Amino acid sequence: MSGNRLTIADDQLVVEPRGLDRLWSFTRRIEIPLTQVRGAFFDPTVIDDPPGIRFPGLHLPRKVAGTFYTNGKRQFWNTVGLEKAIVVELDAAQRFDRLVLTVDNPLGQVDMINAACRSS
Repeated sequence: MSGNRLTIADDQLVVEPRGLDRLWSFTRRIEIPLTQVRGAFFDPTVIDDPPGIRFPGLHLPRKVAGTFYTNGKRQFWNTVGLEKAIVVELDAAQRFDRLVLTVDNPLGQVDMINAACRSS
């Protein structure tokens, strides 16, 4: 089971960290209007992009959770391993520039997000 639950509700992408990931990421829920989601893609090589400066959060060898700053960009990471990692790109109007998440069925989640963005 992944550390995140993704749903589409009321024209919003809802990200809910599960279990202890809520504590480690200092986040219970992120809601983003679909009009401000630029798209999502599956990227198991995201490890090549170091998360950056952590504030607040957790950064261990296979576990990254929380808010990170890299090159002036604010990112939310909640990953365990990266074999099932997706990246969600967001508009500049959002609190985060991108989300990096591990999810169950990454290709299905990417398709769900991209289809919802096209229809909104």
